[in-house]
Amino acid sequence: MIAIGCDHGGYALKLELIKYLKEHNIPFTDYGCNGESVDYPDIAEKVCKEIVVGKAEKGVLICGTGIGISMAANKIKGIRAALCSDWYSAKYTRLHNDANVICMGGRTIGPGLAVELLDVFLNTEFEGGRHAVRVDKIKKLEEDN
Repeated sequence: MIAIGCDHGGYALKLELIKYLKEHNIPFTDYGCNGESVDYPDIAEKVCKEIVVGKAEKGVLICGTGIGISMAANKIKGIRAALCSDWYSAKYTRLHNDANVICMGGRTIGPGLAVELLDVFLNTEFEGGRHAVRVDKIKKLEEDN
């Protein structure tokens, strides 16, 4: 299950990503918005809480630049959100960082690239090994601060 959400700046791009999810029979839940003006921290919280409680495996968040919504998402314990605007970052944030949320900017990348980023993010497994040690250190930072 994928949790997806956006603010008004990411609405059009979210619709394109939902088309991809439907075409590939990937189950998802849409946590808004529906084009109305909303605050991105509220959407980030809804999507990320679903991951933290185990209702969703991964999340997709979109705002105008992807910056604000990624900052908000990373405030939630257990979330490793990555703002991605290129294929390499989307792949390696899964391989090396075990990111569980991809963030994108609806006003900074086009739908074709966004679909490619989502595809690689969803289809890349965490490599583990030496990278698991680093991810564990990220988790420890959450506990200690």
